[in-house]
Amino acid sequence: MFKVIKQEGQARRGEFVTPHGTIQTPAFMNVATCGAIKGAVSALDLKDIKCQVQLCNTYHLHLRPGDTKVKQMGGLHKFTRWDGPILTASGGFQVFSLARLKNIKEEGVYFNSHIDGRKIFMGPEESMQIQSNLGSTIAMAFDECVENPSPYDYTKNSIERTTRWLKRCIAEMNKLKGLDDTLNKEQMLFAINQGGIYEDLRIEHMKEIAELNLDGYAIGGLAVGEPAKTMYQIIEAVEPYAPKDKIRYLMGVGTPVNILESVARGVDLFDCVMPSRNARHGQLFTWDGVRNLNNAKYETDERPIDEHCGCPVCQSFSRAYIRHLLKSGEMLGMRLAVLHNLYFYNNLTEVIREKLDEGAYTEFYEKYKSILGVRI
Repeated sequence: MFKVIKQEGQARRGEFVTPHGTIQTPAFMNVATCGAIKGAVSALDLKDIKCQVQLCNTYHLHLRPGDTKVKQMGGLHKFTRWDGPILTASGGFQVFSLARLKNIKEEGVYFNSHIDGRKIFMGPEESMQIQSNLGSTIAMAFDECVENPSPYDYTKNSIERTTRWLKRCIAEMNKLKGLDDTLNKEQMLFAINQGGIYEDLRIEHMKEIAELNLDGYAIGGLAVGEPAKTMYQIIEAVEPYAPKDKIRYLMGVGTPVNILESVARGVDLFDCVMPSRNARHGQLFTWDGVRNLNNAKYETDERPIDEHCGCPVCQSFSRAYIRHLLKSGEMLGMRLAVLHNLYFYNNLTEVIREKLDEGAYTEFYEKYKSILGVRI
């Protein structure tokens, strides 16, 4: 399912074959939390901005409109009109970050919805059932995402429970695949490595879950407030113990520089709400650095957001016009800004793949790691 085509240092150029298409890696997944990108971007738009994978969220879709309703509509692919790979986050991170009055037990988590306060229970079996109803290409195992920093003993107990939950996820998925009405009998399952900022716990956990021979392995619980240097150290510590023949996914990361640094450390797959969220507030990513369109200097600037960009927005609209739309609260301004940022991220990973194919990633990395994070 995953093949490393070429390697430069730890950086890997690969292909990941899924039931809904082949993903060229490294790749960035576009986050459609509730089945759509915030900023009035549909699945049909994603084709025009080089998107390969759409990511949707189990927790949010379970609350609204309800995973059983999505199943009645034919699953996420039919419901959203996206025909490529879809990854569904397990809901674990959202339960621990959004839900109110959560109570963690061995069987799962009892919590109150952040929308209306109603009581809900979610455990490994429930997460797998919801993701099966959604019919996603890739399901994520249900885990606990601890705060950074958390006490060592609590973190150790947490990852032990997460491993037990993972084994229950595997058993439930196998059971669901045998049912007649299951939408995607080829649904894949990714495990999630946890362990906070403790290298020994991270390594111990990766060793243990690697033995389960799953379709992919994610590193979770990072980019949640710890310094970027710490995140890179954890990736470096865990990478030697991640299966070499499996895709590696760094969850919730990050900035363009984070992606460059993480690719250099052996990561294949990324997702983050940052490009769409920041775009809605006028922060645009470019090959020259980060541009804030709210600045007055762009009020009469006729140039595109990025003069080096080939996205549909930069081919047609000026900085001045998009700034005006954002300042006026026009939805079109947010839509155009989000389309540009997502194109930039998808194009960035495409260029990374090209540089790896050419054996020139190190040179590219050294040049742009000091440019892409600069505020213009």
